[in-house]
Amino acid sequence: MNIHEFINGISGGAFDAQLRRLYGSSPRAILRHKTRYISAAEHFSRLYPERGEICVFSAPGRSEIGGNHTDHQHGCVLAAAVDLDVIAIVAFHDEKVIRLKSEGYPEDIVELDDLSVQDDEAGSSTALIRGIAAGFAKLGVEIGGFDAYTSSEVLSGSGLSSSAAFEVLVGTIIDRHYNDGNAGAVEIAKIGKFAENTYFGKASGLMDQTVSSVGGFVFIDFAVPAQPVIRPVQFDFEKAGYSLCITDTKGSHADLTEDYVSIPTEMRRVAEELGFDVLGEADEEQFYAELPELRERCTDRELLRAAHFFGENRRAQLEAEALENGDTEEFFALVNQSGESSAELLQNLYSCRKPEHQEIPLAIMLSKRFLGGDGAVRVHGGGFAGTIQAFVPSYRAADYQAEMERVFGEKSCYILNVRPLGGTELTLE
Repeated sequence: MNIHEFINGISGGAFDAQLRRLYGSSPRAILRHKTRYISAAEHFSRLYPERGEICVFSAPGRSEIGGNHTDHQHGCVLAAAVDLDVIAIVAFHDEKVIRLKSEGYPEDIVELDDLSVQDDEAGSSTALIRGIAAGFAKLGVEIGGFDAYTSSEVLSGSGLSSSAAFEVLVGTIIDRHYNDGNAGAVEIAKIGKFAENTYFGKASGLMDQTVSSVGGFVFIDFAVPAQPVIRPVQFDFEKAGYSLCITDTKGSHADLTEDYVSIPTEMRRVAEELGFDVLGEADEEQFYAELPELRERCTDRELLRAAHFFGENRRAQLEAEALENGDTEEFFALVNQSGESSAELLQNLYSCRKPEHQEIPLAIMLSKRFLGGDGAVRVHGGGFAGTIQAFVPSYRAADYQAEMERVFGEKSCYILNVRPLGGTELTLE
C-alpha cells in the first residue's frame, strides 16, 4: 500500500479491528493510536519522500508476571505482552543498507555488506540492527535493506523492556519481508537475544524477547535455555474486570550493578555447593535437608535467595494454572506471595547499601493501602529501584493511577492491557 492509502485507511476505519486487538476496545485508545500512526506516517514521508510503498509493523513491551529472578537459574517464568508498543513505517529497497530513524534519536545506518561486530557501536541501537541482520544472514536470509521511522511508547527505564520490543520489531520486519515469515516468533526472539548479547554487549536472557515476539500471556520453562518450552496461557484480564498497572517509582538505577549481579552470583553459589551449575538443576528437598551443612559454606542471604528461587519457580507454574482455570482469587494470592518472597527472601526491593532510598517498598505500601486486600501488588522486574506491578479492579484503575502519580509524579503510572499479539504487521483489510 502507498502512504496515502494507509492514512486514508487508518482514518476511515479499515484498520480498526487490528487496532482493537493491539490496544483494547476503548474508543479513546483507538482514536489516540490512529493519530499516532498517522503522525508516524507523515514523519516517514518527510524523511524519505522518494518512498511511496510502505508496510507498517508493531512490537509490544512486556511485563513479568511471575518468576522474579528465576530465568537466569534455568527456571520458569510467567510474563505477558502489553499494549505499549513500538511501531514502524517501513519502505523496502535493494540498496543493501538499513536506515532507521527512531523518534527523538539520530538516524541509524547499517551497511549490510559488513555485518561483523563493531566495537564502537556497543550499547547502541545500531548494534542491535546490525546484530539482528547478522542473525538472519546466518540463517541464509538475503536482506536487501529498508528505510524506517519508528515511534515508541515503551519508554526506556519503564521496566517493560524497550530493547526487546525494538529487537522484535526489527526481526519481524526482516522475517516478514525477506524470509516469508519462516523464522517465526521464537526464532526472532533468539536472534534478538543474539544481537543484544554479541553486538550490543549486554548479557541478557531470552524471556523479554520471547514474550514480546509471541504475545499474550506466556509461560516459559528455561530448563534447556537454548530450547525453552513455551506455553501460551489463555486469559482475558479486561473481561475479568482487572487492569494491569505499572508504576515507575523514579528511583535511580545508578550504582546498582553490584546489587543486580549479586542475585545470580549468590544463587549459583548455593547451586554449586549442591553439586549443580544452576538452581534449576537442583532438588529443593536436598537443599532443605542439607541446610545445616550449607550454612557452613554459604551466607544466610545466599540461602534465603535460593529458597526464594525454589518457591518462586513453583509459583510461576501455579500462577499459569490458576489463569488457565480462570481462578483470579488463587492467582492474586500467588502474586502477593511472590511479592512477599521478593521482599523477605530475595531482598531486592531496595539496595542494602542505600537504605535511605526505598521507593519500591513505599509504592507497595501505598498500593496495599489503596487496594484494601483486593487484587495484588509486587515488585516488577529486577528490583532495587524502578517499577512495581499491581492488578487493580478496572473501575478503580483511574483512581489508583491518580494516587500513585500524586506521590511519584505525573505519568509515572501506566494502566495497561495484556496484548494477545506479539510482533505483527498491520495490513489493509
